[in-house]
Parts: sequence; structure tokens; C-alpha cells
Amino acid sequence: MLKGKTVLLGLTGGIAAYKIANLASALVKLHATVNVIMTENATKFIAPLTFETLTNRRCVTDTFNRDFSFDVEHISLAKAADILVIAPASANTIGKLAWGIADNMLTTTALACTCPVVVAPAMNSRMYQNAVVQENMERLRKLGMEVIAPASGRLACGDVGIGKMPEPETLLAYILRIIAKKKDLAGKKVLVTAGPTREALDPVRFISNHSTGKMGYAMAAECMLRGAEVTLVTGKTSLAPPLFVETIPVNSAAEMYEAVLSRSDEMDIIIKAAAVADYRPESTAAEKIKKTGEAYALPLVRTKDILKDLGVRKKAGQFLCGFAMETENLLENARQKLQKKNLDLIVANSLREQGAGFGTATNIVTLISAREERQLPLLTKEETAGEIVNEILRLRP
Repeated sequence: MLKGKTVLLGLTGGIAAYKIANLASALVKLHATVNVIMTENATKFIAPLTFETLTNRRCVTDTFNRDFSFDVEHISLAKAADILVIAPASANTIGKLAWGIADNMLTTTALACTCPVVVAPAMNSRMYQNAVVQENMERLRKLGMEVIAPASGRLACGDVGIGKMPEPETLLAYILRIIAKKKDLAGKKVLVTAGPTREALDPVRFISNHSTGKMGYAMAAECMLRGAEVTLVTGKTSLAPPLFVETIPVNSAAEMYEAVLSRSDEMDIIIKAAAVADYRPESTAAEKIKKTGEAYALPLVRTKDILKDLGVRKKAGQFLCGFAMETENLLENARQKLQKKNLDLIVANSLREQGAGFGTATNIVTLISAREERQLPLLTKEETAGEIVNEILRLRP
């Protein structure tokens, strides 16, 4: 995902410095080139050799080190970087960055950077809440740097409060959001539905399906990475919602219908990837179960058709994408659904193909529009999401 990208990591003195080894490793696994600069104090917490081993590149610690082929190193590192992430960022370094002080290799390089700069503060709660530190962080924001809010919890000093550096997974999410993808959806509002809905039979039992939400969550993440403002309406799943996405949890088909239709007019693109239950029990079902105990002979009524109503009220320029999952006559049924529900694109995937369907990490789909049909090979759901977004961009007027 990060092939061809260069990430510059800057570490300052703090116990959280050891966590950056995990971040460096994760970036290398995503095929990024990773350069590391450490302040002298950072080297007291973790050895430069750790990062040299993980990145297979020299870790820079001294502005005036002569043990390298001639180059103005702080300039060359700054030029090569697609992003600079300073984590952990001490109060001392934050103050230097805010006022242009360049007295070590990290602050000197930061001053030369024109790429996005992300700062992750990590310090004692009292230091973090100090008015001077808060003013310096606000100055960094005004200068165009992104300052990540620290987490709360037990700190290294034994205090409990705000000031913990976010976990490496969170830092990685920030990096991916900024540099992983071309921002070809910038300025667009996208709504994605995901996961299963649940139709209650009684306080204990419900009607649902086997959807895990993986495909819908992959779609939401892909659109976010490509610059869109994303709203994710999701049934219950075991997945963690993507960062930087507005997430609206729902249970029933009626709740999903209301959440989607109430926001549909403001959306440029709507992608319905949720597996909505087609039927719900009649409103008197709970009483019938209570009286007779016959849960399986209950009359059912159809739930509201989200895609159909979205198609009816689709505004000019809005793009509507649906999913079709069938056990037979997949392409024929998908084509009919495309036309009847006024869709611009439908993604057809069969439950019968190995590697596709509910709960898998991969998918095999056919993209069907009024213009053409294109079958994709077996891909991860993240790769499939990327191809679907490419198709949406190609088809949009």
C-alpha cells in the first residue's frame, strides 16, 4: 500500500519511544521506505540499532556526523519524505517546532520539510495541560501541522490522566490517511452501509443473516483514504469502525432505512453494502410467542426497500451503488436489480464461489453498469473496494 512512499520518523526523549519500533516494522511491511531521526535523549530509551535493523537504513542522531557520503543530510531527508511523524513528541521539542528553533538533527530537518507533518505529544498530564504547551500545540496547528490528541490512562510516572502517546496502530492510520492513496474523492460526501440488520422476535431472539460487514467496512475505509467525507451506517459487527469515518450504529432495517434516507440528499455517492433482513415479524409477533411459544410459525412482513427508495429520490449527479448476493441466476438477477432500482452500478458476488461471500477476507465480484460488465479476479476485500471505487469514478459524469 505504501510502495514508493517515504516516511520519516522523528523520536524524542520519552518512554513511549520503544513503541515506534512496532510502527517502523508495520511501515516496512507495507513496503514504505522508512528513515528515522532520533534526538540524543531518545537514544536513552531505545537504541538506534533497533531501527537500523528494522528499516535496513542508517538511523540519524547527530547533525554533524561525518560518517556518511557527502550530502546535506537534513535537507536530503526532508526532500525525500512524503510525511514526517514526530512521535513521541516531548514538550521541549513541541516548543522548538512552534518557534522555529533548529538545534538538533530532528528540529533542523523539520524546519526544512515541506511535506505533511504529524506530531504525537507524549508527556505527563500536568505538562500537557500547561498553558504554554497548549499554546505551542495550537501554534503548530496554525502552522499547518497535525497534532494528534494523546490518549488517557496510566502514565509512566504512575499518574493517571491524559498524555499517553497513541498506539502505533493509530499513528499508522494517520499516516495511511495522509499518504496512502490519491485523493480523487476529495470534496465528496459518501455514505456506506455495512453489516447485518436484526429483526427482533422477542427480547432474546431475532432474524438476521451471516454478514460480517467486512466488505462494507473496506468500502468506507477506501473512500476515506481517497479523501472523501464518509458516513458509515452499520449493523452490529465485531469490526472496529475505521478511524476518520462518522459511524452510525443501527440494529433493525427500519433504523438503517431512517439513518440512510435522512442523510441521502446531502450525499454525492451512496454505497449500500449492508445485508438487510428482507423480512421482520408482524408487530404482534412478541405477543404470539408469549402466548403460544410458536416462534417459527409467525407471520412475516417485508422490511422497507432502502435501495428502491434511494433510486426513486436520487438527485441529479448522485451516484448509487448496490450489492447483489445470490445463490443462483446471479448476473441475471443483478441486471434486473440495476434497472428496477435505478442504480448506476451493482456489485454481484455469489455465495457459491470459493473465496467469496460472507466472512471471508477475499471476494470475487462482477461490476455491472448500464455500459458494461467486468468480472474481477479473486482479490482481498480491500483490493476489491479499491476496484469498485475506481469504477465509480470512471462512471460518474
